[in-house]
Order: sequence, then structure tokens, then C-alpha cells
Amino acid sequence: MCDFNHLNDEQKLYFHQLLTAYANDYGGINFFLQLIEALRSTKPHPLSSKHRDFLFSLGDIRWNKVIFNDKILLLEKIRRVKNESDNFLPAKEDKEYKAVLNLVRTLSPIVFNVIPQRPEDGKGFTFQVFDMQDEETMKLTPIFEALFFCSIDTVKKILNYKIR
Repeated sequence: MCDFNHLNDEQKLYFHQLLTAYANDYGGINFFLQLIEALRSTKPHPLSSKHRDFLFSLGDIRWNKVIFNDKILLLEKIRRVKNESDNFLPAKEDKEYKAVLNLVRTLSPIVFNVIPQRPEDGKGFTFQVFDMQDEETMKLTPIFEALFFCSIDTVKKILNYKIR
């Protein structure tokens, strides 16, 4: 998803509709983009928060389990080199299969709650890290990628996408 220019029109429309719905539940596109910009400017990576939260003037993101830095580094590495099918899990013969499987087992139960500061801005939303299609096929959820990994320019392109 983070490589917006290589998506077909159907995928672009799908991601546009999905992220727009999440943005509206958070208070609108501007609030959503400000949240992403705040996440990008936070060092160390916001997922490594020992308090399991990211507090922001326009809202909060909270999750139910501490994520250690080694898991975040592995997640970033695998995201960059995942295979053409977008399956997050490598082939069983791959030397990193066991490490990635352990990463998946660690991150799968985590639930993220995104809550706007003011209830009148929106109801907020929840999401998980992975979209599991079956035991051997899983993808990162688009909202997880958008919030924590895609560039702000890519997210803007997705939110501003218009059908030609």
C-alpha cells in the first residue's frame, strides 16, 4: 500500500475509501494527517512506548501489549522485502521464517484503539496489525501501515485520490 504509484485504480480506490472512513471516524482528514505527522516526528518509534500509548493533543492511540524495539526493526525489515503476493509470511524454507512467525505470534493479539480528544469529533476506531486470511497468508492491515510506516505524502495521495 505504501507504494501508491504501483497500485491499480481499483486498489487505489479501495485504500482511498478505507482511509477516508478511518479519517472521518477520527475527526476528519486534517486531524488524521496531523496525527500521522506527529507519529512520524516521534523518536524513538512510537510503537516502542513502554506505556503502550501515543498521546497527542487531538487524541490518543492505545494498545494492549508492549512492543520491543527488536520486533519493530524486524517488522520494518520484512515490510520492505515482502514478496510479490504481499503475504507477510515468507516461504517455510526461508531462513527468516521462524523469526517472522514469532513476530506474527507476538503482534497478532495486539489491538490498537484510536480515540479523538473530543467525542464530537468522531467515535474513533480500533484495528489490529495483521489481516489473517488463513494460517499461511496474512497481510499488514492498511491502517496500521498508513499510521506507522507509510510516508505522509503517500497517505495524502491516497486520501486525495479521485477516479479518472
